[in-house]
Amino acid sequence: MQHKKLKIALLAYRLSGGGLEKVMSSLSLYFDKVGLEVHNIVLEDYIDYPYGGLLKNFGIGKSENESVTEKAKSFFTLKKYINSNNFDHIIDFRYRLQPLKELLYAKFIFKSNTILTVHSSKINTYLPDNSFITGIICDGKKLVCVSKKIQELVEKKHHLTGCTTIYNPIDLEMVIIQSNEPIDIDSEFIIAIGKYDDNNVKQLDLLIGAYAKSILPQSNIKLVLLGAGQNPDLMKVIENFKLENFVVLIDFDVNPHKYISKAKFLVLSSKHEGFGMVLVEALANNIPAISFDCIAGPNEIITHEQNGLLVENQNFSAMTTSLNRFFHDPKLYEYCKSNAYQSVQRFSTEQIGKQWLDLLKIELNSSYEY
Repeated sequence: MQHKKLKIALLAYRLSGGGLEKVMSSLSLYFDKVGLEVHNIVLEDYIDYPYGGLLKNFGIGKSENESVTEKAKSFFTLKKYINSNNFDHIIDFRYRLQPLKELLYAKFIFKSNTILTVHSSKINTYLPDNSFITGIICDGKKLVCVSKKIQELVEKKHHLTGCTTIYNPIDLEMVIIQSNEPIDIDSEFIIAIGKYDDNNVKQLDLLIGAYAKSILPQSNIKLVLLGAGQNPDLMKVIENFKLENFVVLIDFDVNPHKYISKAKFLVLSSKHEGFGMVLVEALANNIPAISFDCIAGPNEIITHEQNGLLVENQNFSAMTTSLNRFFHDPKLYEYCKSNAYQSVQRFSTEQIGKQWLDLLKIELNSSYEY
């Protein structure tokens, strides 16, 4: 007797651009690999990352500024698709900024088989500030946070039960493959990754200042910024510090590993993080990382002076000191580098994927045929 496959839906706004979307990409490939029927549902027409299973793109032909009528039509189209497929599990990777919209989703689309995810320590990006509304939205559902600190913040603010932490996964085999691609940079460099037009969070302009005051430019070690979007102010900062020959801006690339693997180390200067996926990507490429000790994320990845350096949160003077430290102390640098790859084995897709299967109560040797 043949049993039906378990059907799982992964929902996000897009499959392009950031760490959240990479998580969905990695999990869809994993779930497909172990034999689940995977539906990747995206609400905007941006697809860059690979995926496993089926893709349902609701963003094709969608206008940027939908009318009320168009929004209602989109809502009912999504509702029909979810209902008609009768998914065993739905994992929602969307950010949730509109409480009324999320109440409608909770009441008419997402049932108790839905798992909501929270990817930032700025938790009101994913859950409304009003705990009563958040309680209705989360009622009967599981909530997955991408760091222990985020789970702590959510539980403290909203007094929710059913929260758990599952870290973001990384495909270590894919990292090795993609890291071998050549690049056009022929000098030593460090690297930072983030959207150019997201300075309020990634603070690349302030990072340039910290780099300018370090020993690195005069030692001919460049700063490579890998990101997307437009920000004329970044060029002004570069010009003000006379770093035109030392700071390299590279547009978004679906394969960042070819750059990361060839850097001396990676720097993260964010104001806040959820997890800090770029740190895991750096360590997976066997290079150490320097990061602000943000409220959530980095200190669950980096062990200070073991696989990288944690810097006092938002202290850019201390950031400059840390940049210099990796230059002046090659023994410390090499020690952190030697521990980098091994330190992220716990984030492998196989280990994190198994945690998701456990949460979903899916046993691969069960009566379901994979």
